[in-house]
This record gives sequence, C-alpha cells and structure tokens, in this order.
Amino acid sequence: MRELDYEKMGMRIRQVRKAKGLSQNELAKKCGISMSFLGHIERGTRIMSMETFVSICEALDAGADELLWGVANPSDAVLDMWNLPDKRKTGGKTAGSGQSDSYAMYVRIMKSVAEIMNGA
Repeated sequence: MRELDYEKMGMRIRQVRKAKGLSQNELAKKCGISMSFLGHIERGTRIMSMETFVSICEALDAGADELLWGVANPSDAVLDMWNLPDKRKTGGKTAGSGQSDSYAMYVRIMKSVAEIMNGA
C-alpha cells in the first residue's frame, strides 16, 4: 500500500483550487473549515478528516484519485458528454463519427499513460 504524501496532496489541492479560480477563503467556506486550516492542508502540515477531504473533493469537483495521487479519472458523465453529437457547426445535425473515434483513441492513450505512471 502506498503511503500518503500530505505535502503533495496539499499542492494538488492548491493547484486545482487556483485552476478553478477560488481563493482559500472561498474554498474554506464551501467546506465548512477555517481558512487557516485549509492553508495547513495545502502545505501538508495538518491532516484532514475523511469528511473534510470529501468536502474538498466536492467543492473542487475533483476526484479523490486526482487529489490523493495526481491521477485524474474522468467520470462516466464526462465520457458521455464527449459522445454527444456536436450541433454547433452542423446546424443541428450530428458531426462526423471521427470525433468519437478520436476521443476513444485519446481515452486509450490516457489510460495507458496512467497505468505507466502508477507502475513507476
């Protein structure tokens, strides 16, 4: 079993928070924790409860694997979204099937990369 690196986990939380355009104060309020405690979590100097971790995942709309290990796994909802017909350029008609073929290739490549990274 891999050991958790709280400093790296905190860095990932900070990166995702910033990418979502949230301040520490905004995320702390969404999670029901103090901004000071969130700062400690992001620096890896304090360990959060499972409830707090779940709150952070939900507030950031991020998967646990992404924050714990740095491995993002797209949810089924995201995969389904990519398979929706593209109606923007075709006036309501479905775009060519090459779109889903290229996405399927992308998913296979990303899964292979994740497997390689997990094995390292």
